[in-house]
Amino acid sequence: MSIASGLSPAEAAEAEVIEFCRDLIRFDTSNWGEGKSNGEREAADYCAAIMREAGLEPEIFESVPGRASVVARMKGANPELGALVVHGHLDVVPAQAQDWQVDPFAAEIRDGMIWGRGAVDMKDMDAMILAAMLRMHREGHQPQRDLIFAFFADEEDNGNFGAKWMVKNHPEVFDGATEAISEVGGFSTDVAGQRAYLIQTGEKGLHWTKMTASGTAGHGSAVHSDNPVVRLGAAVAAIGEYEWPLDYTKTTRALMEQLSELTGIPFNEEDPSELLAATGSASKFISATLRNTSNPTLLEAGYKHNVVPGSATALVDARTLPEQDAQVAAKLKELAGEKVSFELLNGGPSLEVPFSGLLVEQMVASLKAEDPEAVVLPYMLGGGTDNKHLASLGISGYGFAPLQLPADLDFTGMFHGVDERVPTEALTFGVRVLHRFLAAQ
Repeated sequence: MSIASGLSPAEAAEAEVIEFCRDLIRFDTSNWGEGKSNGEREAADYCAAIMREAGLEPEIFESVPGRASVVARMKGANPELGALVVHGHLDVVPAQAQDWQVDPFAAEIRDGMIWGRGAVDMKDMDAMILAAMLRMHREGHQPQRDLIFAFFADEEDNGNFGAKWMVKNHPEVFDGATEAISEVGGFSTDVAGQRAYLIQTGEKGLHWTKMTASGTAGHGSAVHSDNPVVRLGAAVAAIGEYEWPLDYTKTTRALMEQLSELTGIPFNEEDPSELLAATGSASKFISATLRNTSNPTLLEAGYKHNVVPGSATALVDARTLPEQDAQVAAKLKELAGEKVSFELLNGGPSLEVPFSGLLVEQMVASLKAEDPEAVVLPYMLGGGTDNKHLASLGISGYGFAPLQLPADLDFTGMFHGVDERVPTEALTFGVRVLHRFLAAQ
């Protein structure tokens, strides 16, 4: 890239990560779900060009026209070592421009931050991967293990046209892979005045269902004891108002215990609110991982004011703790009542991996090399990532997209939010950390 002219590989990477992030945001890869998308092909072509400049041989896979993922393998010196998959996704959730202060696809720099849809989810990490990859090539560095770089389509709709499709149709590209890194971890948060980085060692399961209430259709002026709209409304209210009990996994218990040690606030298992509050903006992410959740998200019924319909439907987004899918499904049916049926539309397993071992040690060392006074903690993500699909191939996935963030920035609120933005200094910090980590492989 011309931006690298006259710069050292390290300086070029810090300049390029900002440019790459802005360029990627300008590709409107909005994904509305259910196959409706602007497509990722142009963004995939862009990544492929940089991968070729890094001496790799990328291959683009289209699940359907326009829905493109791109993968390339950097050969390691010791092919017997398990390969590491370093992956991101190219799609973003839609943005309504009228709600934003800026054009969500212009990648404007304002107040030291890049603004735009995908700035944190996850074109920032995509850019860091590309810039770190190029730096390794320019330095002539060959890793010990194979590094498989992948940029997937359709993560925002459970990977049906992206990672999930790749794993089913082209598992050979991941041959030999044992571990993976991607979103959402490695970012900093302020814990009672102490900067702490959260490495994702788990993520909740996905349980998206369609709920249908059936009844008797008829005239809106009549007396109806079998109205599906009323039945559905009661089911939606029961599910939406239900408070799932607290339930700590290995990851969340370890996090709460370490937070208690760090802050001096006792870990009250019955009411961890004081300890959660000490984690600042990250508390919204963390609190969602301490229990199962279920949120009705869409209602549909009827076609005319004076007609009682024969059925009514709702969508429910449930996220499950490890090994609790069946338990959650049974509870939803209990809450909804006997005359409401459920159809699973999208599902994915919960994941939990150890906060130990060589890979974790390398993540921690890479962060501390750039921020020696920081602490590094494990946490579980309340949402999901493409690591779910790679897990079906026996690949252990972590969230490690390193960013050093201002203590007052509501970073977790940026995900799928209005005025999404990422500090440029967080990106330059991140590419230094990621390069250190990849160079250690």
